[in-house]
Amino acid sequence: MDNKFFLDKYFKLYKTALELDVHSQLIDFKNLCMKVRHDDAKLMIAGNGASASIASHAALDFTKQAKVRSMAFNDHNLITAFSNDYGYENWISEAIRAYGKKQDVVVLISSSGNSPNVVKAAKTSKDLGYKVVTFSGFNSSNELKQYGDINFWINSKAYNIIESVHGIWMFAVVDLLVGKAEYSVS
Repeated sequence: MDNKFFLDKYFKLYKTALELDVHSQLIDFKNLCMKVRHDDAKLMIAGNGASASIASHAALDFTKQAKVRSMAFNDHNLITAFSNDYGYENWISEAIRAYGKKQDVVVLISSSGNSPNVVKAAKTSKDLGYKVVTFSGFNSSNELKQYGDINFWINSKAYNIIESVHGIWMFAVVDLLVGKAEYSVS
């Protein structure tokens, strides 16, 4: 394998992804977060695998840095108990039902945009009247995007690139709420 060729191609994929114009979605998400803060509501953030890790990190940063109360459905006891009781495809939906209140916002992350439990959670969230923010990749007509009020989508099938860019976009909103990109977190 030619490492230089691979890395050149890899970073070209990143560059292409980061050149997407998502300014309006970022500002809309920031404004929605400001409403969440004003209404003393919360963000409920969920995903699978690496997307779950992004959800946990984002929930912490939104709460600590941006003062937007947030939670991630990432506790192993919650996941296994709700999966046992309601089925894996329903556990996120049931967590939203159990923890949500009227003014909350649901943020769902799925690289493919077709993870059955994440898509079902989006549909449930819309049925319950929640605003939904989605982060996805792969196909532009993925199922998750159908349920989003604000959709972030990256034209890539490379999980590492999709997940990294989702994180960049998510944390850009935190920084928009803070009002600067470089700051002390203590």
